Amino acid sequence: MTAPSGKAGIQPARWVAYDVLRAVSEDDAYANLLLPKLIEQAGLNAQDAALSTELAYGTLRRRGTYDAIIADAARRPVADIDPAVLDALRLGAHQLLATRVAPHAAVNESVNLVAAEVGRGASGFANAVLRRIGRDDAQTWQERIEQGARSDDERLSLRTAHPVWVIRALRRALAAEGRADELDDLLQADNVSPEVTLVALPGLAERGEPARPYAPTAFGSPGGDPREAIAGGGGAIRVQDEGSQLVALALAAAAPVRTGERWLDLCSGPGGKTALLAALAHRDGARLEANELVPARAGLVRRAVRPLPIEVTVHEQDGREFAAQHPDAFDRILVDAPCTGLGALRRRPEARWRKSPADVAELVELQRELLDGAIGALAPGGIVAYATCSPHLAETAGVVAEVLRTRQDVTQLDAQAVLAEIAASPIDLARASDGATRHAQLWPHRHGTDAMFLALLQRTPQEGRP
Repeated sequence: MTAPSGKAGIQPARWVAYDVLRAVSEDDAYANLLLPKLIEQAGLNAQDAALSTELAYGTLRRRGTYDAIIADAARRPVADIDPAVLDALRLGAHQLLATRVAPHAAVNESVNLVAAEVGRGASGFANAVLRRIGRDDAQTWQERIEQGARSDDERLSLRTAHPVWVIRALRRALAAEGRADELDDLLQADNVSPEVTLVALPGLAERGEPARPYAPTAFGSPGGDPREAIAGGGGAIRVQDEGSQLVALALAAAAPVRTGERWLDLCSGPGGKTALLAALAHRDGARLEANELVPARAGLVRRAVRPLPIEVTVHEQDGREFAAQHPDAFDRILVDAPCTGLGALRRRPEARWRKSPADVAELVELQRELLDGAIGALAPGGIVAYATCSPHLAETAGVVAEVLRTRQDVTQLDAQAVLAEIAASPIDLARASDGATRHAQLWPHRHGTDAMFLALLQRTPQEGRP
């Protein structure tokens, strides 16, 4: 294997992890999509691939905490540090404080990364900062940075590596269920890498073992390596979170399917739910179309459905425009709306640092417009599943309440009852004391899934039509 230009002599696992950090910082790359590609390109063996994954994900997950430590050790704000140097310092800090990597290796190879990327002048600065960090253990550093916290939430932020605004949003979402006391459990769950969950597409593959507790299509991967099961599945077995599976299954199960129904996945990239919906539609005698605004993500959708013996047309349009051009056209629509991603922090560790409170209002407006447009694209009696991989109240119950307030031609179905009917074992979903809550919120710490939100809305049927 040949090292990339300028990185000869640096352990491949480290430069792969570093390249992921740089791509996330500079290009808003998604680590979970980029890392497997870089590992394959580098030809890493299983041991080095595991190390690279731990280094990249661990560093991204605790970036805020490491930035506070680096600022203290560097005696300057991290905003004043060259971004390429800062990413190397973050990588080094993670190795020094959270892994069993030998301190000299953590320092030397991080310094070599800086020399290769920025130059020898910057490597001296990096060496001094990392050696200061290495003088104390993680607990000592944690106590030191928490002493400077201005509030309990800021202290919790430094301890759990969640931005303060995220902590407050998660607390409000739990409090809405009367479970604010579960915040610590949720924050802890966000910082634990999830177990691999697979989906067996209905009618195309049999579910393996061990079975997951809720989705009848979901099962685990013995040993954590899914490649053998996927390779033997002919495209009908994939990696997919159980919460995502439940969303697609709920749309299909919300009402009996009539032969010839027309379904739509309105915001379909990267295509995981599309593939499951395609299998369900094929099984039930329906037809599925998909739409995705971003061409690269539309390509991922086409790739996701290509191995299946099912034809799925993939459109490339703004979902709002596509819906407006197809009034009364579809019997079931999935709106898996763009969101903050706060429900998938276990598997997308960089998401917590990517958004800010200022982004929420813009996302909420987009989500409301997509859901409103989807309802207009429903045939009378049709059903839309509104889903987000976020528990933020503004993105979830708030969007649904606003759409229900402004439209007189839609009613909310009981998503909790639909999920309870699907689930292979009892599923603990919070319902208000008056029984009024009809949407469903999943949680990592309670259900072992991403924090998926689901609401089911039905357009008013025409008189005499079922």
